[in-house]
Parts: sequence; structure tokens; C-alpha cells
Amino acid sequence: MTGPLSSAPFRWLLAARTTAIVGNAVAPIALAFAVLDLTGSAADLGLVVAARSVANVAMLLFGGVIADRLPRGAVLVGSSLAAAATQGTIAALVLTGTAGVPVLVALSIANGAVAAVSLPAAAALVPDTVPAALLRPANALLRLGLNAGGIVGASVGAVVIAATGPGWGLVIDACAFAVAAVLFSRLRLPAPADAAPGGDGASVWGDLREGWREFASRRWVWIVVLQFTVLNAAFVGATTVLGPVVADETFGRGGWGIVVAAQTAGLALGAVIALRWRPRRALGIGVAAMASAALPAAALGLAPTLPVLIVAFALGGLAIELFAIAWDQSLQAHIPRAALSRVYSYDMVGSFVAVPVGEVVVGPLAEAGGATPVLLGCAAIIVVATVAASCSRSIWRIRAP
Repeated sequence: MTGPLSSAPFRWLLAARTTAIVGNAVAPIALAFAVLDLTGSAADLGLVVAARSVANVAMLLFGGVIADRLPRGAVLVGSSLAAAATQGTIAALVLTGTAGVPVLVALSIANGAVAAVSLPAAAALVPDTVPAALLRPANALLRLGLNAGGIVGASVGAVVIAATGPGWGLVIDACAFAVAAVLFSRLRLPAPADAAPGGDGASVWGDLREGWREFASRRWVWIVVLQFTVLNAAFVGATTVLGPVVADETFGRGGWGIVVAAQTAGLALGAVIALRWRPRRALGIGVAAMASAALPAAALGLAPTLPVLIVAFALGGLAIELFAIAWDQSLQAHIPRAALSRVYSYDMVGSFVAVPVGEVVVGPLAEAGGATPVLLGCAAIIVVATVAASCSRSIWRIRAP
């Protein structure tokens, strides 16, 4: 664990991403209850969160090109400042009582576009901060930092929101992004040995075609992305949209913050396990473990009580983390550095493209037929997608270095 921390660029990257996630852990909870306070409609909540997801997916490919063409540290500074501005504006509108669904949708679109630039840059920056031999511990440490920040953000945010309202939770998010921008500005990275193809004057579309070739030529990559196209739509729809609705009707908003923190604790435990347990077929194990992501949706539908939900979300988080660390290491070890941001962007587009569908559809379905059948349907979809992906030999052939 001391290996990656001996690198100053990695330390600044770790500090910046951990700080940003503190605010990001608060934002979904605060925004969800801000919309519910405004209209009380699960359909409206789905519309607001789906707007961000649509903008994010629409801009991700261009975000990957930007991250491969420009210095990734500078991209992260600019995107963090823009995120602070959008979240600060939402907070001001909520606090002053002038927020409405249309303006929240518009600002969510802006925030999703900003995230589309920052996500590929942040994911592809890790190999620039540590040697290849330290990629696994570096990714595990980053995930530990993100999980610790998520626990703090969700726990403190739930208390703040319950005590003062969702507006102040959004203030925390905006401040966290502003601090992250300062920390990202301290990154000092060497020039990459393999300059990005876009740097020689190639067109944006040429860059996108090259990134697609790198993505589509690897069967294991696009099979996993197809799995998460389906899985993410079901998981996010169940937990992000219907989770707060079930919480409001049963165990309360403060309890929902505890449940979200339990999932983050499971993520942290998965990162600790990944530091010590290093199987050769880590990617295959991580893909198969994603069947546990069905537990949170099933628990919300069948037993929406705090003890059951805490266990279910913690187990789901553990599985997600084992997969995520294996996935990042596999991409960073097998994809050329110059195209890594673009491959990450194709991964993210494929993984997120159906999320808005899940977010928009689950609310009306739950209002028409009840939340329980919808939540159990989401759980079944997650299991089926995972079993299908786990049957691919190409995934099990990828071995950790």
C-alpha cells in the first residue's frame, strides 16, 4: 500500500477524487428529496435524474476524445469548477424556494455533460501516476478513498438533509467540487510516452473510430459492457428512484442515508479484500459476483427494513467493488495508454446508455402496479444479465498480471 503513495501525483489524485466523492455521495440523496419535497412524484424524480444520465451518455464519447487530446489534469480542474457551479446553482434555487422541475432538469443536463468530460479523464489518469506494477494497489487505494469519502458524505449528508433540508446537502456537494479543483491543480505529470493520436491533428471522428477499433476488437470488453447496459438500468432504477420512495413510506429519510452508507461500507470492504486476494481470473470472478447486486432491489421489494437493507446493500457493494477493481486493472493493463480514455468512454456509454430508461420507466410502473413487482423484476434482470455474461469464455481467459 505504500508503493503508490510514494508517488506525489498519485497522492494528489487520491486526495482530489476522495474530496469530490464526499460531495457526490450527498448529491443524489439531496436531489431526490428536493424533488420529492417539490412535487411528491416518483415520475418527476425519475425525469430529473434521467436528464443528467442522458446528457452524460450523449457527451461521453467526446469527453473521451478531450481527455486523450488535452492534459488530463487540466481537464479535471476545469470540469470540477464547472460541477461546483452547476451544483451551487441548484443549491441556491432549492434554498430560496425558487426551484422547479424544468430548471432542475436543465441544470442536471449541464451537470451530466460536465461529468462526461471528467469521468474518462479520471479513470485513464491512474497509469500516468504510478508504474504498471502498482496498478492494482493504486486502483484499490483509490477505491478505498472513494468509498471512505462516500461513507462520510452519505452519513453526514443524511444528517444535514434530515436536520436542515436538501438545499444544504447540495451546498456541501458544490464546495467539495471546488476543493477538488484546487487539489487537481497540484498534479504534476510527466509527458506520456505514447502521445494520443488526436495530438497530430487527426479529426475528432478519426479519434472516435480509432477508439472504437480498440474497444470492439476485444470480445471480453464489449460482453462485459453489454452486461452492464442491462444491469445498470435495473439497479439504478430500483435504488436511485424507488429506493427513496420506499424509504419515505417506511423507515424514513435518515434511514435511507444509513442504507446508502452501508453499500459504501461494502465497497470499502471489497477494496480491502482486493488488496490481499489477487486471483489470476479476477475479472471472471468479479463479473460473476455481480449477481449479488440483485440483493438490494429484492430487499427493497420484499423486506424494506433497516437491518435487512443494510446487509443487502453491503453485500451488493462488496460485489460491485471486486468487479470494479478487476475491470479497471484489466483495461489499464490491456488497452494502449493513448486510447485509454476513449475506450473508457465507450465502456461508460454502453454501461450508462440504458440507465435513463430504467430511471424514467420504474416510477410510472411503480405508480401503476406497485413498487414491489417492479423491484423484484429489476432483481431478476440483474441475475439474468450476469449469468449470460459469466458464460463467455473470453472473460475467464483474461488473467491478472
